[in-house]
Amino acid sequence: MIRVLLADDHALVRSGFAMVLSVEDDIEVVAQAADGAAAVAAARDGAVDVALLDVQMPVMDGIEATRRIVGTGCAKVVIVTTFDREDYLFDALAAGASGFLLKNADPDDLVEAVRAVAGGHALLAPEATLRVIRALAADVSPAAPEPAPAPPDPVQQRIVASLTEREHEVLRLVSEGLSNAEIAQRLFLGPATVKTHVSNILAKTGSRDRVQAVVFAHRAGLAG
Repeated sequence: MIRVLLADDHALVRSGFAMVLSVEDDIEVVAQAADGAAAVAAARDGAVDVALLDVQMPVMDGIEATRRIVGTGCAKVVIVTTFDREDYLFDALAAGASGFLLKNADPDDLVEAVRAVAGGHALLAPEATLRVIRALAADVSPAAPEPAPAPPDPVQQRIVASLTEREHEVLRLVSEGLSNAEIAQRLFLGPATVKTHVSNILAKTGSRDRVQAVVFAHRAGLAG
């Protein structure tokens, strides 16, 4: 059973998240908090596996709460916020968050995030994935001399060759920041089929999460 802490200063948001998660057989909401300080206290006092934290909360914001919860090893943290802001994303990751979702995400995405993070993986919203990739690209100085072309990586080549044509398509769309639902619409596939393709891509590329898969796509020249 995955034990979840919900922290948001809006009771309706906490109730909505609790309703989504409580119908899952393997997830239990064990605590709720209306501010960051209360979230830290609840994480320390109770047996919590995953904490879902808003960013903007009274007394203590979600970023500082994340830093304290992760720093003491109480639980893993997923930031769930209304605001698609780059500073929130990178501050959350720097504080030790394992996931970052927007509140307009599908309920299934919230459930998937809880399970992924509880299992030791990271999960970012598609919008956040794009921002991370852009930040990685920005780290390359345009004034630096052009490096000599690297020889083909035989392991990378074998991985690329192992991907089916459909998996190539799905990986390219993942690298563009599309969600599973958006990929399903684009390729006229069912959401479950897309989820299976993404799982196969992660397994074949040895990627822990979507971010690593996108990094692989860019390095292998498969990104759109």
